[in-house]
Amino acid sequence: MPTPTAAVWIEEAAVAEATGRPVRSTPRGPDEPKSTPPLSAVAVVPATFNTINKWAGGISDNQALGILNEALGQGLPIVVLPVVKAPLAAHPAYPASLATLRAAGVSILDGALAGTPEMWPAVCNALRQV
Repeated sequence: MPTPTAAVWIEEAAVAEATGRPVRSTPRGPDEPKSTPPLSAVAVVPATFNTINKWAGGISDNQALGILNEALGQGLPIVVLPVVKAPLAAHPAYPASLATLRAAGVSILDGALAGTPEMWPAVCNALRQV
């Protein structure tokens, strides 16, 4: 599920075809059926500075963050691959947010994996381990 920002640059039709599910970046209407099965685990890839800080603060101002906050509250296995520029990673809120998420049981991978051939195998292996 993309954030509203990510929904602008992903190919929703390709993702929907690959997953067999519609891509939703906004809440469904009250009369619309749920389009996803119950979650058993969550991978957050890429996890941006904004997403990590809002999520750690319990903010649910978009559909993706709402799902992440619910998953955290349900104790589901969650793996995160941060993709954050060095100047943003140096911001004092960022390490505190990572610490909050780790304390809640979230598995946080090394952001250096982003964009490498090892990225998806590392995410999948981490999901199997949690």
